[in-house]
Amino acid sequence: MKPNSSLVQHLLDLLNGGNAHATFDQAVKGIPIAKAGVRPEGTPYSAWELVEHMRIAQHDILKFSQGPDWVSPKWPEGYWPKSAKPSSAVQWRGAVRAFHTNLAGFEKLLRARAAELDTPFPWGDGQTLLRQALLIADHNAYHIGQLVLVRRLLGIWPAA
Repeated sequence: MKPNSSLVQHLLDLLNGGNAHATFDQAVKGIPIAKAGVRPEGTPYSAWELVEHMRIAQHDILKFSQGPDWVSPKWPEGYWPKSAKPSSAVQWRGAVRAFHTNLAGFEKLLRARAAELDTPFPWGDGQTLLRQALLIADHNAYHIGQLVLVRRLLGIWPAA
């Protein structure tokens, strides 16, 4: 058994969602492009804003975790799209695809550096790979919940 293999598997399960939560794929499945940019009354975000925010934040965490040369976007404006709606269905699909690509990249990093989960990065201010994995999982779960709420308010949940 490799060091931390059980913990890494639990983290991978947590990153992929499910169990007690909707998954990212369940939350984005079948959202019509015409509704992706709609902010339901009383809510601050559209489905597009939430998906793109999750993509940007996850990409930032991945790049930061890979090495010291990454420069994070300016907080908070650099972590949110400039528009409430995607410019096209292609942009929407690209954001969903990039979310998956970044998550797969983080999972690969987690597997490769399993023995270093609690070793602080030489850059940053005390972050570890374990902390970054928990940050992604927590952040994604929170915003997937918001995405499900937006879908319910738009009348498109559950997904068809």
